[in-house]
Amino acid sequence: MFFRWDWLRPQLTAPIVPTLGPVHPDALSVGIFEDILRAADTGAFLPYDKDRRWGGEKDEKVLREDVVHQRERTLIPTLMRRGRGTVKVFAYGLPDSVVDEATELAAKLAARHNVVKARVVRPLGPETAHPRGTRIQLKNFTTGPCPAPDGPVRRATDWPTAVQETFAPFAEAMAGEGLAFLHTRMQAGRCGPVLAAVITDRVVGAIGPIDVRPDAIGRPQLMPQYFAVLPHARGQGLGNLLWRAAMHWGQSHGAAYQLLQTEVGGASDKLCQSEGLISLGFSHTTHV
Repeated sequence: MFFRWDWLRPQLTAPIVPTLGPVHPDALSVGIFEDILRAADTGAFLPYDKDRRWGGEKDEKVLREDVVHQRERTLIPTLMRRGRGTVKVFAYGLPDSVVDEATELAAKLAARHNVVKARVVRPLGPETAHPRGTRIQLKNFTTGPCPAPDGPVRRATDWPTAVQETFAPFAEAMAGEGLAFLHTRMQAGRCGPVLAAVITDRVVGAIGPIDVRPDAIGRPQLMPQYFAVLPHARGQGLGNLLWRAAMHWGQSHGAAYQLLQTEVGGASDKLCQSEGLISLGFSHTTHV
């Protein structure tokens, strides 16, 4: 075993695992960190990796020979070859100096692997004052019902054909939010249900895919979704309707929870906070 849990556990101020992202606190274990090291050797998806649903090969892997694991700090670098390449160094440790060490390592590894981008990812606890970056939020489906909302939201394929045909221009307009990619997966029949909001016979918002899969300890998790509403249709409560419809679908299909990442202070962040989600901490990324 490479990692010492008695060293690593106190450093995990937020439940973020390299190459996997946020995980449920109950699933956070030394075993997950050992798993990502083994996956670096094979290039395969872990059974509980959220990206596995898209198929293909895992693009991000841990640079296991460059991991720094000490009592007060752990630095875990990863490499992605997509585009012009990215090195990330996940910096775990309470001293602020861990960021400086991670920055130096990220720059060195980016040069060694001839990639353009270098990043440092610093997990921060939920008590962090004036946080930046993304907030990790937990929706627990076991604490109460998630009723189906009333409104112009239904499964995209349940709308009339003429309405369905407006999904393509909607997706293109919201390509920056990942909807164009989602639409290609929908057309290929390679993703779960997508919910669409419609106004005057046109798709103006969507959330999906809605998939439930087991996490590292076998607990059913509602996978993260792409989520967007056209700018001119905002302010009418459609985002809330879409989100609540997705939560209803997840709960009714056996999900125990969902983890979400929201930009601090953004619209989705405020929505989740208004819905009573639990903040598990933050992730702050620095460009080197």
